[in-house]
Amino acid sequence: MTETELKFQVPSARRRGVAEAVAGRSGGTRQRLQAVYLDTEDRALARCGVALRLRREGRRWVQTLKAAGSDRMQRLEHNVPRTGTTAAPPPVDPALHDGTPAGERLAAALREAPDAVLRPLYRTDVHRLARTLRTRGGTLEIAFDEGHLLAGERRLPVCELEIELLRGAPQAVLAQARRWVARHGLWLDVRSKAERGDLLARGEEVTPAAGATPPRLATAMPAREGRRGVIAACAEQVLANASQVASGGFRDEHVHQLRVGLRRLRTALRLFDGTTPDPLADGAAALFRLLGAARDQAAIAAPLQAELARAMAAAGLPLAAPMLPADASAVDPAACVRAAPAQDFLLALIEAVLPAPDVPADVVGTEGSAAELPTTSLRDLLAQRLQRWHKQVAADAGRFATLEDEARHRLRKRVKRLRYAVEFAATLFDARRVRRYLKPLRALQDRLGVLNDLAVGLQGYRGAAAGGDAAAAFATGWLAARRERLLAEAGPALQDLAKAKRFWRR
Repeated sequence: MTETELKFQVPSARRRGVAEAVAGRSGGTRQRLQAVYLDTEDRALARCGVALRLRREGRRWVQTLKAAGSDRMQRLEHNVPRTGTTAAPPPVDPALHDGTPAGERLAAALREAPDAVLRPLYRTDVHRLARTLRTRGGTLEIAFDEGHLLAGERRLPVCELEIELLRGAPQAVLAQARRWVARHGLWLDVRSKAERGDLLARGEEVTPAAGATPPRLATAMPAREGRRGVIAACAEQVLANASQVASGGFRDEHVHQLRVGLRRLRTALRLFDGTTPDPLADGAAALFRLLGAARDQAAIAAPLQAELARAMAAAGLPLAAPMLPADASAVDPAACVRAAPAQDFLLALIEAVLPAPDVPADVVGTEGSAAELPTTSLRDLLAQRLQRWHKQVAADAGRFATLEDEARHRLRKRVKRLRYAVEFAATLFDARRVRRYLKPLRALQDRLGVLNDLAVGLQGYRGAAAGGDAAAAFATGWLAARRERLLAEAGPALQDLAKAKRFWRR
C-alpha cells in the first residue's frame, strides 16, 4: 500500500493547544507506541531509503516496512501483524514483505550486503493522540505524537503532528495542513522518524545538505508532465534543506543549498511558464530574499577571503576585518522557514507536483499556470526557451568590457539561469553535445561568480581604505588587480559560449 501523509513539528508553546484540537469533542483515542528499528551495521537499508521496524501497539506487535515513494507526501508501506509477548518483540522476518513494492526495495538493499545481519539500532517511545476527520476532499487521521527517539544513552524529543490520508485525494491533506499551520504555528518536516533515529544512532546532529537532482524527462512527455517532473526535482532539494534549517540544527551549506534549490525552482517556472505571473515563483523569491539577508554575509566570498588572507600574511599585514561585516539586521534562517509565508509556499510546492486533483478547486487550491502551457512538444518548447536565453547572454559578448558592475551581475544571473535550464533539459538531447555546451557555460559562470565576490569585497574595504587603514588599502589594491585580470579572462570566456554549438538545434 501507499501511505500519504505530511508531518509537522509542534512548537513547545503550542503543545497544549494542539492536543486539545486533536482531541476535539470526542476526546480522540490514546495509545502508547513503542518501536525498534533494525538495519545492518553499515546502514544498508537507510542508504536505500528503507525503514524496517517492529512496533508494539497496545498489546500487539506489528512488523512494518516503509520505503520512499514518488514524492514527499507518499511512502510505500507494508504491515504484518506478529505474535510475541508484551515485553519482548518477535524476531524480525524480512521475508514477510516478499511480493510487495516495499519488499522489493528491501530485497534490493539486502542484496548489497548479503552477509549482513539485521540488528536493532534505535527505538521510539511515543504517546499518540489521534482522531479521524472527515472533510470534503477525503477522510483523514490527525495524530499528535509526544515522546522520544532513543539510541543507547542518546535521546531526542518527539513532538509532532501527522496528517494522514485514509480515503480521498492527497490534496485534502494539504488543505487541512494549511489550517493547522495557520492556527498553531506548525512547521513542515519531511524527515521521517527513521531518518532522525538513524542520525541519532550514528551520533550525528544533521543530515548532509541536499544538492540538486536532475529531472527525468522523456521526449514523449506532454509539456505539463515535463513541468511537473522538473518542479519535483527542485522540490526535493528545497524541502530536504528547508526541513533541516527549520529544525534549528543546520549548517551554512543547508542555507546555501536551500537558496540554490529556490533559484533552480524559479528558473524552472520561467522556463515553462514564460512571463506568466505565478504565486509559486513569488513565494520562492520571497524566501530566497529572506535567506539572503539572514545568511552570514562574511561567507559570501569565503574562498576569496582565504586567498586574500594568505596574500596579506605574505606581505606582513593582518586581515583586520572580513570583506563584509555581519549584518546586524539579519534574521534567523530557522525563523524565516518556520514563518507562515514560507510554510504556505512549501505546501504549495508539494501541491504543484501532485497529479491534477479530481475534487473541487476550493478544497484543494490550484496548480498555478501549468494549465496555460502551449501544446507544442516538450523538446520543442524547451528548445525555444533555450535559444531565447542563449541569445540574451550572447548579446553581451561584444560589449562585456564596457558593462557596469550592475550589468555584469545581471549577466551572471542570466548565465546561471541558462545553466540550470540546460541541466533540466539535458536528457531530451544528445548527451555529448550537451556536455560540450555546458563546458564553456560552467567556466563562464565560475568567472562571473568570482567577479561578483571581488565587487563585494571592494565595496566592503573602500571605506576603511579611504580612512587610512593600511590593511584595507592593501586589500583594495589586491582585489582591484585580481578583478582586472579576471575581467580580461571573462570576455573571451563569454565569446566562447556565444560561439558554442547549440545542442537543441536539429
